[in-house]
Amino acid sequence: MVKQTIQIFARVKPTEKAPAVYSVDNEEQSGGRLEFVVPRDLADGFINNKRESYRFRFQKVFDQATKQEEIFETIAKPVADNVLAGYNGTIFAYGQTGSGKTFTITGGAERYSDRGIIPRTLSYLYQHFSQDSNMVYTTHISYLEIYNEVGYDLLDPRHEASKLEDLPKVAIMEDPDQNIHLKNLSLQPSANEEEALNLLFLGDTNRMIAETPMNQASTRSHCIFTVHLCSREPGSATLRRSKLHLVDLAGSERVGKTGVGGQILTEAKYINLSLHYLEQVITALSEKNRSHIPYRNSMMTSVLRDSLGGNCMTTMIATVSVDKRNVDESISTCRFAQRVALIKNEALLNEELDPALMIARLKKEIQLLKEELAMVTGEQRNDELTPEEIQGLEEQLKVFLDDPDPDRTLDLGPDMRKIHLCFSLLKVKVREKPCVQIGTDNTSYLTSSDKQDSQTHGELLKLKDMLTQRDNEISILVSMLKKEKKKVQEANAQLANFSNGDTTSHSSSTSTLGEKRLKGETSEDFPLAQHLMSRQRGPELSMGRQEAFEVFRRDHEDRLTIEDNKTILKQRFAEAKALGEQVNQARNRVNELKKQLEVRRMQMAAQGVMGGQQNSESDPVEERLRNQIEEEKKSYKSTFGRLKGLKTEIEHLQHLLHKAKIKLQKDFQDWWTQEATKLQKDQRPESVEVKQSLDSTTRHSSSPDHAISTQERKLRDLPTPSARDLRALSSTALSPSSIPLTGDQQTDADIMAFIKARQSLLTRTGTS
Repeated sequence: MVKQTIQIFARVKPTEKAPAVYSVDNEEQSGGRLEFVVPRDLADGFINNKRESYRFRFQKVFDQATKQEEIFETIAKPVADNVLAGYNGTIFAYGQTGSGKTFTITGGAERYSDRGIIPRTLSYLYQHFSQDSNMVYTTHISYLEIYNEVGYDLLDPRHEASKLEDLPKVAIMEDPDQNIHLKNLSLQPSANEEEALNLLFLGDTNRMIAETPMNQASTRSHCIFTVHLCSREPGSATLRRSKLHLVDLAGSERVGKTGVGGQILTEAKYINLSLHYLEQVITALSEKNRSHIPYRNSMMTSVLRDSLGGNCMTTMIATVSVDKRNVDESISTCRFAQRVALIKNEALLNEELDPALMIARLKKEIQLLKEELAMVTGEQRNDELTPEEIQGLEEQLKVFLDDPDPDRTLDLGPDMRKIHLCFSLLKVKVREKPCVQIGTDNTSYLTSSDKQDSQTHGELLKLKDMLTQRDNEISILVSMLKKEKKKVQEANAQLANFSNGDTTSHSSSTSTLGEKRLKGETSEDFPLAQHLMSRQRGPELSMGRQEAFEVFRRDHEDRLTIEDNKTILKQRFAEAKALGEQVNQARNRVNELKKQLEVRRMQMAAQGVMGGQQNSESDPVEERLRNQIEEEKKSYKSTFGRLKGLKTEIEHLQHLLHKAKIKLQKDFQDWWTQEATKLQKDQRPESVEVKQSLDSTTRHSSSPDHAISTQERKLRDLPTPSARDLRALSSTALSPSSIPLTGDQQTDADIMAFIKARQSLLTRTGTS
């Protein structure tokens, strides 16, 4: 348990107007100091004893020039570290409207450096997750909005398409232990920083924002962004659950000073009332003898019950404005912060046991204790093992023998039936390999002659499979060449039927060129076949298969569909880029028009002050700027909607293109397998002869007296061939009649020369 008071900080909003007299001092050891100086009103005939100086102490005071990075490092980072350690944490901003609460918590949208506490905290948490390999983290995110004392889920996907009144309302429910549960508030899983930021942006888009005299984009609701964190060590049954509340309160305002009306007035009433109830809770918690804390007066205080005087480490940021007209509200904010600093919280480490893991662990422990008890008492079982148990023991023994780890154990329990069966299985395996010796040093070896025989036999099998595959590739390529030649001949025949005179001569020249091209491709395929014979077998496509795949893809029925999808996808990417630029331009124009509108209002106000009279007529320039802003907003929404629809279309096209590519690869694999199967059926008689020869060799090498035939002695006495020579060897002899020819003289001559060269090489090495 960690007991500490709520930490309070102050931040001064930058201002371009004439500020009030104030001073910031962070040199003191006890923290920072913020002082306001308010001159007395020297009216004739009256005595004014009002205070001139107001001093307030904080942990630290951030002046106007403070950057967002410093705010995060000083305020949010320690709270995030405590959340990672298993404690609950809360950061909330309090102040009048327009004092910079939302900018501090969420950040600005113009520059990346203006990111607030929420996006920086999310980035820090997920960066820590990726670096900490000793823990497994799971995160969920919720985003609650309290608007006019009614709760709404900002992450509800129906938020944009429905009216606010039609959305399900978040209800507060309390269990017997006085723990608060929120009904209809969704918890969205978040696996990485990008997903978490997308949820934040979605919630910010759905927030209630309105323009007031104090702030052009005033948030009219309280928002609570919560990160639910669960951490656990791998294999451990202990869980740590913690929550991080990041609260952006709506700003208080004096209705008589701002002069608002209508819906904005109603919102201001609810905001001030909820903040009044918050102050009542703070006052009750700061008094030691109070027995009742009015948490249930408002929804916000009920939700933040743990953060205010409960199991949480809480930090408050008081945002103040130093304009002369806002000095009274800033002093009131600082007084509220001083009362908050008197509250003490008792933060507990939120650890619990995972029930599923505990049940599994206890079951395993019970089984081990039962086995130990059976071993001690000498209880024996006489019934036979079932076939399922025997099969399971065989698989367990195989895994045990194949595992190279010397520390691996065979867990059989105290059942002597299983122990006897495993020893019998081991005896059978040892008798199957009588030349294997197992010593205390965990080494096993074969005799030198049998080892060489085994290696030679394995090499022959490997070379047979390799050359069978390469022969299949050559035969498939030859059949493809025949098809290509047939296509050229058909094209020439069609040209000859529909042409005469010069056209006939041109067709003959075309035919000659087609024949030359076919011969050229065939002559190029001969060194390609040699390259195929010399390649090692691997998971990637060989050059022959790659060539076949290109031809297969060219003639595939889905080729046009794939090409069309690629073209459309490129067009949609270009359109999306153009729409993105239009969206950015529209946003920039809206911001520029807002600045012009603000400048115009300031000019009109200055003219009214200098003229000494209030102009009640509407300004045509201001009206024109407002209309332009509305038009730009409509254009922005329309373009943004088109951009969202285009994004969905792009994702769908990418999905279709991916499925078409997978189908093309599958069709090619099926076709290739069918061609290889046909060739294997044609060459089956020769394979049978080779198999009989290999079976004879195997029987001779495995006889009890280890007799070695004359042919095996020749193989063993030969020098070890190089990898290149081994790939050129074959265990089958091909006759010229078994090779399919193309019908082209030059191509057939090249193929026959290749067969003769290979036969000559086999004769010289003595394997033919």
